[in-house]
Amino acid sequence: MGKLDPIYSEFETEEEAQAYDTWFRAQVEAALASNKPRIPHEEVKARIREILDGKRRVESSLGS
Repeated sequence: MGKLDPIYSEFETEEEAQAYDTWFRAQVEAALASNKPRIPHEEVKARIREILDGKRRVESSLGS
């Protein structure tokens, strides 16, 4: 198979793109089959907000 156009794909070859697709689909299937407790969307957003706020505080203290 040939090279892919970088404008349309982040992968150099169709083989790389297919390998990533196979890996990604396996990850999704594993997540869907997992028995781990789910984290509510609002809780995830709150955790990310805390991380980003912390990074902003550090950046602003370094810039002062």
